[in-house]
Amino acid sequence: MRIAVTGSIATDHLMTFPGRFADQFVADQLHTVSLSFLVDNLDVRRGGVGANIAFGMGQLGTGPILVGAAGFDFDEYGAWLGRHGVDTDSVRISETLHTARFVCTTDADHNQIGSFYTGAMSEARLIELKTVADRVGGLDLVLIGADDPEAMLRHTEECRSRQIPFAADFSQQIARMEGEEIRILLEGATYLFSNEYEKGLIETKTGWTDAEILAKVGHRVTTLGSRGVRIERDGEDPIEVGCPEEERKADPTGVGDAFRAGFLSGLAWGVSLERAAQVGCMLATLVIETVGTQEYRLRRGHFMERFVKAYGEDAGREVQAHLG
Repeated sequence: MRIAVTGSIATDHLMTFPGRFADQFVADQLHTVSLSFLVDNLDVRRGGVGANIAFGMGQLGTGPILVGAAGFDFDEYGAWLGRHGVDTDSVRISETLHTARFVCTTDADHNQIGSFYTGAMSEARLIELKTVADRVGGLDLVLIGADDPEAMLRHTEECRSRQIPFAADFSQQIARMEGEEIRILLEGATYLFSNEYEKGLIETKTGWTDAEILAKVGHRVTTLGSRGVRIERDGEDPIEVGCPEEERKADPTGVGDAFRAGFLSGLAWGVSLERAAQVGCMLATLVIETVGTQEYRLRRGHFMERFVKAYGEDAGREVQAHLG
């Protein structure tokens, strides 16, 4: 099963200021702020929802096709993804713009000052999925993740016109979208991904009830934080899957992306929805135990030991056959 993952490709530049931002502001001079902070450290981490999901799928051996736009500085990042099983040949490389990046400074009170540079991400709207499909011999599913909004709309419309099954996954972009855009992006989706809060926001913005949305999509997949995930289908009982026990909680960033990577990998293997959700929850648990969205290491023996402990021997044998 060939799955293309569309979505943002970005790097995070994270700095730590040992003092307090509040101590640096002068009340009667806020109209003319000019500050510079001497920071203690800088962490540069790979990210972007499209790249994070593709990385997880690559770790599971399902050969995802990453579709997005990156800058002329993408060589090192692209090589990293390639070494971890991701097909990056359909990534558009901008000739003039840098890869999107988030630059953030955090103070001693965990307050943050940050900026997001869109950069090359704006060129994702120029990518045609037919070119991708022709290169790889067809696409069985396209995940349309958070990206340049125009790109998300174009990819959705192209999937419909070419009758390619697609999964709608708005994540960070839902806050800026209006109801009409969301209605266009979700109608006819084979899968609709969201967390519990986003689920309510989708219903509020579209004006559609849960039942009305279920009638318009094949499967509604809602992540529930530490409670796992719920999969709903129109006219059928929901499937609920819990999370494995965590060894520690280090950083929640990228956990949702990891779930999607595991779930989509399960679909690529052809296992049941319940089993695919279990794989997603296991991979998400590895990510929450690690600082950084692509810093975890999937050791297959360790993965299977914990998977069997959480979901049983039968589930373990089925997944082991695909994981290798």
